[in-house]
Amino acid sequence: MATIKSYTSLEQSRKLAEILPLESADMSWVSNGLGKPFARTIPIKGDPEELCACWSLAALLEYMNRNFYNISLSYCGSEYTISFDDNEIYKTITKDYSIDAAFEMIVWLKETNRI
Repeated sequence: MATIKSYTSLEQSRKLAEILPLESADMSWVSNGLGKPFARTIPIKGDPEELCACWSLAALLEYMNRNFYNISLSYCGSEYTISFDDNEIYKTITKDYSIDAAFEMIVWLKETNRI
């Protein structure tokens, strides 16, 4: 059975917390009391166990679609491709997991001063 990644890893979440408004996150990484964090769908405000905001694929796509009219995600074969086009520059990123493609696109948008 294939693994489906539907939310950002702890490392990706930490990077996105530096780039995106925390209000755009729909999950948070919390401690399970055994030293290993896990993601759960709770508001990130007011949680004393909070370690880091976390984003689902849906939250990342919603953020990008709300702020950029030209983002598209597609699946072909065994890879996901996310594309950005602003009539000046066209950028595509292809990854095995859709969440990784969305994460990389957000990082690229930041690096190119579009966010």
